[in-house]
Amino acid sequence: MTKKLYHGAAYYPELWDEKVIEEDIKLMKEAGINVARIGEFAWHTMEPEEGKIDISFFVNIINKLYENGIETVMCTPTPTPPIWFTHNHPERMYVNQNGETMGHGSRQHACTNHPYFRQKANEITEHIAKAIGHLPGLIGWQIDNEFKCHVSECMCKTCQGLWHEWLENRYETVENLNEAWGTKIWSEYYHSFEQVPQPHPAPFLHNSSLSTKYRQFSMEKIAEFSDSQAEIIRKYSSEPITHNSNIPFAVDNERLFENLDFASFDTYATQENKASYLMNCDLWRNFKKGKDFWIMETSTSYAASLESYASPHANGYLKAEAVAAYALGAEAFCYWLWRQQRAGCEQPHGSVISAWGEPTVGFQGVLEVEEMRKKIEPIMISTRPLQAEVALTYSDQAKAYFQTEPHQQMDFRGLVTNFYHHFVSLGIHRDVLPESAHLEGYKVLFTPFLPHISDEYRERAVEFVKNGGTWIVGPISGGRTGEHTIHTDAALGKLEEVSGVKALYTYPLDGTGSKGTAFGESAPLGLWSTVFENDETTVGTIKGGNSEGKAFLTESKLGNGKIVHLGSLPIGEEGDILLKKIIDHYVTSADVTVRTNVSNGTIVAPRVGENSTQTWVIVNMDGQGGQVDLPAEAIDEFSRESVSAGKFEVGPYEYRVITFK
Repeated sequence: MTKKLYHGAAYYPELWDEKVIEEDIKLMKEAGINVARIGEFAWHTMEPEEGKIDISFFVNIINKLYENGIETVMCTPTPTPPIWFTHNHPERMYVNQNGETMGHGSRQHACTNHPYFRQKANEITEHIAKAIGHLPGLIGWQIDNEFKCHVSECMCKTCQGLWHEWLENRYETVENLNEAWGTKIWSEYYHSFEQVPQPHPAPFLHNSSLSTKYRQFSMEKIAEFSDSQAEIIRKYSSEPITHNSNIPFAVDNERLFENLDFASFDTYATQENKASYLMNCDLWRNFKKGKDFWIMETSTSYAASLESYASPHANGYLKAEAVAAYALGAEAFCYWLWRQQRAGCEQPHGSVISAWGEPTVGFQGVLEVEEMRKKIEPIMISTRPLQAEVALTYSDQAKAYFQTEPHQQMDFRGLVTNFYHHFVSLGIHRDVLPESAHLEGYKVLFTPFLPHISDEYRERAVEFVKNGGTWIVGPISGGRTGEHTIHTDAALGKLEEVSGVKALYTYPLDGTGSKGTAFGESAPLGLWSTVFENDETTVGTIKGGNSEGKAFLTESKLGNGKIVHLGSLPIGEEGDILLKKIIDHYVTSADVTVRTNVSNGTIVAPRVGENSTQTWVIVNMDGQGGQVDLPAEAIDEFSRESVSAGKFEVGPYEYRVITFK
């Protein structure tokens, strides 16, 4: 298959008559849509009565699209079981943490672990794969839709039994579980695995080990379901398989994509929250290293439902968003959705075409994206995203820890996104890595907000340091065990042994008047913090508060590199300045070269071609225009004119592509 960039939309032909479908295909071609995603909610259309399965409608749609130059990603319809599956069968349904059983009428209302759901899901998926797997218009598969976006851990009887099996496989004996979880606290001690409850409503909080392990159990089970669906599809099709996920969902994305072929995500970040959007691109690029990711859903202008709506994009932003995605490693940029739905709970949602067949407020943006796609496609195909020299670890397992232990409503996603934003503003090219990623080629590794640092991760990081890397650990990293308990040998466990630091206290610095001083900057400190002994490792000290004169920032040599402990988070405007200073100091001292001086609101996405030629895609994303410092003379890829080293201007939402000589 010839390599190309995809520009697509989710399409639901089962909702429309033949005349509208013909009109839609005509309009798709005019808008430059070259891929459609179909089938994800169409279980009823495929199997209106139990056992009576007919996939011919979708076979015809795929063929018709292909005849018109539009390829297809086919989805399995398992998020929306039909009424014959749900009616009078509460035992098959999802049960929330309050013990409430879901009914029919939305999506994700069934328990994906129920054996009859698994049976029927496997049957419908096998029928689809047999009927569609050989079609020339098919280029990929999507399993289900947005696992665990509306629900989290199911509390039904099926899950209770699987939970007990999972615990027995993990701990082998209930005595091992009791010891690991410290269940003599509050007389929680269990005499059999069958006695271990699900985290149902309780007078106060559940044991942290129970809550976090149940979340991990749920994450593993949804990944196993995805694996089983992929296994069925692969019997009949060689096209690559993905799932459309996102950071907020109750899944472990690293585990989810482990056995899929490429990674994709959905995003509805408003332009004010572009850091979140960019972080997703930098993370999804690394779930399947070396393979392009897909943006499977984004809005042409705004997201909405019956209950809410988001601010529309400014004119020009959609193009900037799309070129940034392609430049950062996306193969596809797709919308939800093509034609506005006339019924249901998402009627108000932004789309390409309205329910009555006219262009929406986002349509002009779609045309601009298509014009841009054609322009940059040859350059994107002949280059790859340049590996960064700076890495930031992201972990959905850490997300589970924060859900169990949020303290003052600490939100893992928000903490990581705000931390990440500083790298963007400093013009540092960065990779956001899952926990098990290799560290070759990096000079600096940041590990913030990772309550539990596994032995495997620590060993890889230590080896990275010995080989000359700089590892910055914290804030809120390393203070919990794999069982979500507190270390008993040292506050940070074996981390203190390898780095040679001494943690004195762990407590919240909010409201204590504590200020941190390092590298000529000073700022208030906050959140749950680790305070260190002030000794030869100290590079940042605490002024005021309960730990006057102690350290919040330490630096230890190890092999050819160094381990840095950032024990507390600088907060407020002064905190942003101090944190940027800390980041910049260690990136500079590590001789990181893949960075540039770029104005706020503008980004640089470096790519590399044959003969190691470097190409920069420069995009203004705030509508204010901006500038970037070019380190050497370059060629403008569109005008073919020379561009001098020095200040390089870009207009509002403008993009430029330059290649260095």
